[in-house]
Amino acid sequence: MSAATKQHLDAMAVADSLRPTLLRLARELRKEKIAGVSPHQVGLLASIKYAPGVTVGELAASERVSTAAMSKRVTRLQRDGLVTRTKSESDRRRVGLTLTDDGQRTLRRVRSRRTAWLASRLSALSPADLDAVGAAAEPLARILELEEARGA
Repeated sequence: MSAATKQHLDAMAVADSLRPTLLRLARELRKEKIAGVSPHQVGLLASIKYAPGVTVGELAASERVSTAAMSKRVTRLQRDGLVTRTKSESDRRRVGLTLTDDGQRTLRRVRSRRTAWLASRLSALSPADLDAVGAAAEPLARILELEEARGA
């Protein structure tokens, strides 16, 4: 067996073991309603934060929902004072979305609560296990960076 084949088989075994754990962990982190917003609303707020000026249509496409459905979701966020719609200076037909100060604060509260939840679970690990999880964080982040670079 070649080294490349062994590496691929090892990667498949780790992926098979890691995937369900990462999915369950992500589900647990998103589970509860924090700061009065649902997990789905938090996802939309984060998408808008990292792509200020994104349009409802662009959000709908990335979330794979209809523009009408996304418009309703964004209208709720706007009604709650978390998002604002702004006409583009260069193209008056384009209406972009940005977070309000309340939207930014809401995301910070959610992030803080989720971090606290995860920290409380991590603190139950042995020092060696905590070190192992910490050591895995950087290589896992690199996977996402490589994926983002491919999509760019």
